[in-house]
Amino acid sequence: MNIRSLLAVSGLALTLGAVPAIAADKAAQQAEVQKATAASLQKFYKANPKLKEDVAKAPGYAVFTTYGMSFLVGGAGGSGLAHDNATQHVTYMNMAQASAGPQVGIAQQDLLLVFKSKKAFDDFVDKGWEASGGAAATAGAANKGAGPAGGEQFTNEANYYKYTKNGLEVGGNLAGNKFWKSKELN
Repeated sequence: MNIRSLLAVSGLALTLGAVPAIAADKAAQQAEVQKATAASLQKFYKANPKLKEDVAKAPGYAVFTTYGMSFLVGGAGGSGLAHDNATQHVTYMNMAQASAGPQVGIAQQDLLLVFKSKKAFDDFVDKGWEASGGAAATAGAANKGAGPAGGEQFTNEANYYKYTKNGLEVGGNLAGNKFWKSKELN
């Protein structure tokens, strides 16, 4: 066997050996997102018990855990999932936010979007979303948030709730949010 053949066979063996590891890593990451989603939903339901009924009746919902900081300009990012209540299908997604304005803070937050129509949910999953925000003052420590932003209207298509798990944010800003499908987890 020449050196080229040996390298080709070795490369193929390494590639085939890596596929189960990548799949296991993907499954572990999906399980982590599902666990974080379940924990986030329980916090929202405890803070506002009516949300459990709203989420169950909705065509779909999305939950994200984000981490961010701000001082005049800010940024946040995170991951989560979108759940279709009719089909029970889960789509793993990512989220990013950029903001500017008189603001300061660092926080870990949970976001919940409860969709009002199947079309809005499908558009969110298939096309992603971009949106902007306004003023906020939230605080939380040791996983005890100051509570969700009481059903603030995100768009005409969904209600948006925010729960600060850890951190402090104060100020006002102009923010842009972007949501998209995770290529790695779907």
